[in-house]
Amino acid sequence: MICETIEDFLAALPPMRAVAGLDLGEKTIGVAVSDRMLSVASPLQTIRRTKFTKDAEALLALAAARELGGLILGLPRNMDGSEGPRCQSTRAFARNLSRLTDMPIGFWDERLSTVAAERALLEADTSRKRRSEVIDHVAAGYILQGALDRIGHLRRQ
Repeated sequence: MICETIEDFLAALPPMRAVAGLDLGEKTIGVAVSDRMLSVASPLQTIRRTKFTKDAEALLALAAARELGGLILGLPRNMDGSEGPRCQSTRAFARNLSRLTDMPIGFWDERLSTVAAERALLEADTSRKRRSEVIDHVAAGYILQGALDRIGHLRRQ
């Protein structure tokens, strides 16, 4: 099930289940996971992309192993808020993935998430080699944390 708003995603999410945040790139998928209380995002791993079937298998295996309740995909909007080819690609990935799982799939605006992740890694004095290894799943953590913060705000209303 694809949820266009974070409110719809929250309504479709089973109780006490963690979620994953995904930073979809052309060559990799950064993955971060939340705790069951949906308060903290933790960068987990980067999956090397091959073809959709293999990518989906890896993601769904991870979701099953961690008993995840949903997926948040970073939506790479343009700086003016419009949607370009990368957004279309992300939405197509979500549509294809939704055919393979009943988990709710939501989107979160990922503008500048990689920039923020890069800045945090630089501040932590991470080597260039190590940054290239972890940047995608650290960016996924920023994406997921943004969605979790919004979910927390909605729950307090």
